Amino acid sequence: MTSLSRHGWNIVQLADIPATPWRNGGGVTRELAMWPDAGDWAWRMSVADVDTSGPFSKFEGIERWFAVLEGAGVQLDVAGIPHRMTAADAPLFFDGGAATGCELIDGKTRDFNLMVRRGPKPSRMLRVQGKFSETLHAGTTVAVYAHQSAATVLFDEETLQLAPASLAWRTVAGSAAVRVAAQQALWMEIPA
Repeated sequence: MTSLSRHGWNIVQLADIPATPWRNGGGVTRELAMWPDAGDWAWRMSVADVDTSGPFSKFEGIERWFAVLEGAGVQLDVAGIPHRMTAADAPLFFDGGAATGCELIDGKTRDFNLMVRRGPKPSRMLRVQGKFSETLHAGTTVAVYAHQSAATVLFDEETLQLAPASLAWRTVAGSAAVRVAAQQALWMEIPA
């Protein structure tokens, strides 16, 4: 995995990550970041290109976030509950161990996935379309995925310019104020 480090941020470009085909042939995944390592991760962020409808893999003990980035969207069935998801909708939080089916609405999609081992505090993902600000506390891992346009991230007094189709993440050592400005980005928080 290719990762740069700038001002305490780990930065990964989507174009630098090889695509891994799914066993069922329904799409490919690009693993952007995993911590602490690929063999035994506590959290994982990836972008998936979904070519055909079909079931999601089960991940017991994992809380999962899903957001459509491109395409007409999907109809997810999570444990019998339908969720219509488009690139305009808020990310969906669900149990990674639940039986989940995915039907493409009108052709292929590109989606972002965040998976986190369940802990005492929940993770969070939201869309940033404009401006977003948050005060962070020690031990939280934060991430920004800039989709089709660049994002500007102000972390206390440090400024990060994040190119389109790239992910930046870092763990907060103390309290910090963060502001994000972007046309299309995802903001994520993972408690320690």
